[in-house]
Amino acid sequence: MRKQLMTKAISVLVGMSLGVVMVVGGCSLAKKDATGSATAAATSTSAPQISGARNTPIVQAAAKVGPAVVGITNKAYVRDFFNRVQLTERGTGSGVIYDESGLIVTNNHVVEGAQEITVSLSNGKTYKGKVLGADAATDLAVVKIDAGELAVAEFGDSSDLQVGETAIAIGNPLGLEFRGSVTVGVISALNRSIEIGERKFKLIQTDAAINPGNSGGALVNVEGKIIGINSAKVAVSGVEGIGFAIPINEVKPIIAELAKKGHIVRPYLGVSLIDQEIANRYGFNLDVRGGVFVMKLAQGGPAWRAGIRPNDIITKFNGKKVSKVAELKELINDSTVGGKVTVTILRGDSEQDVTVTLQEMPQNN
Repeated sequence: MRKQLMTKAISVLVGMSLGVVMVVGGCSLAKKDATGSATAAATSTSAPQISGARNTPIVQAAAKVGPAVVGITNKAYVRDFFNRVQLTERGTGSGVIYDESGLIVTNNHVVEGAQEITVSLSNGKTYKGKVLGADAATDLAVVKIDAGELAVAEFGDSSDLQVGETAIAIGNPLGLEFRGSVTVGVISALNRSIEIGERKFKLIQTDAAINPGNSGGALVNVEGKIIGINSAKVAVSGVEGIGFAIPINEVKPIIAELAKKGHIVRPYLGVSLIDQEIANRYGFNLDVRGGVFVMKLAQGGPAWRAGIRPNDIITKFNGKKVSKVAELKELINDSTVGGKVTVTILRGDSEQDVTVTLQEMPQNN
């Protein structure tokens, strides 16, 4: 009898235990949301929950933007030692998906000269990309892929950035082997004017590590919004932590025009120029007398039609003094196609004003 009672008690305990397991298990497998529909919950095989101390805004921003950052491989046909034509990888960079139709923003120098573009997603899938448009003056380009269910990054506002706030760089430094790398720093400075060749850029400076391959990748704030497109790094021995990104507010209108027209409509003066700094750098024995020297003109171009000739020195543009090629080009870019401008030139010892009607820049310039 006693044995029977013990057996019965054990059976009841086992049954209660199983019931508890089933209730707990049922709660973990599914639960009702606010609308009353069932939603999946954590199971024993799901990723472990991390503490609030570890789940920082940086972690959340990286998780949000990371899937929208892609690798871009530039391939071109070259001849090998045996004079055979082969498709060869020229380099890799980064890009950011900004539209669910498959539009990707990247740097012009990442896709420049490519005969074939390969886009690698964060999940390992690859697609053939098509360059819709590129602009060397701003170092921006738009690439398109045909793919569905893409992660899309959200653009922020670069006008309200503050020096010292957190900056997160996401990209593929040194190639796809290190894809999706995240580096963190701060906004070091705003509106840095950097001259690269004859072009002048206004960029965001950051100390977040930006290495070869990061070009075209995302600079992100702690809200997980894109505030810039990584573009350049000061690569000088002994210099660390000086990288640059194109502010996203400047990027938006440019990529919209590139996606629509394939190029940027810009005013054109039609001159080849040299300033004193360039002359000294290349060893020209030339005194430009504080202005910009006209080396050559486009036959039939705006400056030619207005009477400007080689060896003239441009000293002012619409009344503003110019002493550098980059300064003059910036003033031209701020003008409008079809607009009339006053160019002050020095011819010999005589200074004169010339009225020039600006034209649209040819696409091969």
